[in-house]
Amino acid sequence: MIPESLTALVEETRGQRHARWAGREVWLANEAWGQLAVSLQGAQVLHYRPAGDDSQGWLWVTPTPQALPGAIRGGIPLCWPWFADENTADESPDRSGPMHGPARKADWRLDAVDEHEEGVELHLSPEERLHGQLTPRAVIQANARRLHVELITEHVGETPVKISGALHSYLAVHDAQACRLEGLAGARYLDKLADFTEREQLGELGVRGGLDRIYHSNAELTLDDGTRRLRIARQGSDSAVVWHPGEALPADTPAAAGRRFLCVEAANTRLDPVWLVPGAQHLLGTTLSRADDA
Repeated sequence: MIPESLTALVEETRGQRHARWAGREVWLANEAWGQLAVSLQGAQVLHYRPAGDDSQGWLWVTPTPQALPGAIRGGIPLCWPWFADENTADESPDRSGPMHGPARKADWRLDAVDEHEEGVELHLSPEERLHGQLTPRAVIQANARRLHVELITEHVGETPVKISGALHSYLAVHDAQACRLEGLAGARYLDKLADFTEREQLGELGVRGGLDRIYHSNAELTLDDGTRRLRIARQGSDSAVVWHPGEALPADTPAAAGRRFLCVEAANTRLDPVWLVPGAQHLLGTTLSRADDA
């Protein structure tokens, strides 16, 4: 579910092109394998719909996005080099940096567009340096069967650095309060709405009301919203973040749209931070595909 103005831009596209939407430069594809929209602010995937899918797409974007320099709520924001307000990547740790780090509001360049498995592969990097010792790059692959996003961090400095981060996926659903997330039964989690109390997931997760949880799990998950079963695989991640604000919606999210998403995120959090030494790399990835595909 994406705003009508973005839908119109995608539908008017033949092949691939650049356009402007909500004050941002976006890259669009409408081809035989499906549709893709990526904002160059934050290297943020905004829309993906594979060929043959009769929905409005697999990702949700608010119909009332913030003006620049604010971030767009929805799609798959890149949270880097820290998750939430935990500024672990700063050489002198403090919590004064932007929520989820600087990458999601930064301008990124499109370095390459390649054909990949009868689809497309995009390579992106920030226009300006975002960290003294770390450099990120993003890889986005889309075809008729799946959407895959990678956030790759390379250490180019001289001393070890601890990082966290997330691929903050806003998945489009029919009704967030009727969703079922399979694959977390028995997993331990931190409940952020209860001062990070540690608990165990009893059975599969049924979404009822607001929730904000960090699960210690690398299992493949399946999201069932009653109309579609979506498989969610993660790479380089032992934290699965599941979030919905319930009735306490953010200011940029109208009530009518607020029940149409559920965030299921590939993440590195306080449960599994990553220490990078000079010359090392870390890949954080997420893959979305139909659960009924072989």
